[in-house]
Amino acid sequence: MGLFDKLKKIVRNKPQTEEQQVKEALYDVGLKKTREEFVSKLSRLGIKYTRINDAYFEELEDLLISADIGVSTVFSFLERLKQRVKKERIENTKDLNEVIVDELFIIYVNNESLTTKINIVENSPTIILMVGVNGVGKTTTIAKLAYKYKKEGKKVMLIAADTFRAGAVEQLKIWANKTESLFYGCDNIDPAGVIFDGLEMAKQQNADIVLIDTAGRLQNKVNLMKELEKMNKVIDRIIPGAPHETLLVMDASTGQNGIMQAQSFKEITKITGIVLTKLDGTAKGGIVLAIKETVNIPVKFVGLGEGMEDLQTFDIEEYIYGLFKDMM
Repeated sequence: MGLFDKLKKIVRNKPQTEEQQVKEALYDVGLKKTREEFVSKLSRLGIKYTRINDAYFEELEDLLISADIGVSTVFSFLERLKQRVKKERIENTKDLNEVIVDELFIIYVNNESLTTKINIVENSPTIILMVGVNGVGKTTTIAKLAYKYKKEGKKVMLIAADTFRAGAVEQLKIWANKTESLFYGCDNIDPAGVIFDGLEMAKQQNADIVLIDTAGRLQNKVNLMKELEKMNKVIDRIIPGAPHETLLVMDASTGQNGIMQAQSFKEITKITGIVLTKLDGTAKGGIVLAIKETVNIPVKFVGLGEGMEDLQTFDIEEYIYGLFKDMM
């Protein structure tokens, strides 16, 4: 049984709790644009070419690149695909579709155990540092994470360390009120100082989860690196071993530009996971595979809509199934 068949079995046999049904529905709707664009073209390609040849592979290459899987990822993927075609003597394009799904799954898994779980610590606040450029949905992502952890019964605190962008502190304060979270923030002062005071308050208030917003600029990497280094030192001084997670928020619709952002942030600080927002608003959902192949950082959450419930833990099986369910 190939990965394609195993995937169908895994997804279809998952226990259908209400939470799982919601998750499946969100992945289904959230990946609709990519699925309609990518799978429909793949199906038409199979009708146009009943037999596999060089012209088929050329069109498949264009199709994969248009899904924003990434040029280097596509080239290595096609090389493996051609090897399997030769080894398994595949001639029919319909049979090849199953191998394509198998190989896309392998790109992400690749015999590695990239965990999507957040490193929650006991007997101390779990500190999650949020980074990313302006406009990617960082503040609303923090609000959605606060909402998620509040629903799980956690005591959540938001710290506004983006102290110089006009309205950033007030915006996060509004979200703190809406999610009934603790809040600390001050305008126009050193972000590291805000974090110091905020974490002291978090300890006094026995917060379980602390989400720290940071400035969303990348134009001057040297300054940002120094700022993040200072923040990390302050965090570690107040809570040794923290931050426990540093999550990079990326907008899925920015495609390869988002990949460059991930590479830049990876150069200046340790990123433990990626939150991919607005996946429902793009037909380029293949960026998930490009992220894995290019920067090797796990996607931990995906934004599949605008609602508070629409930020979901990333699930590679649901993702691949959501892309290819019409072929299964």
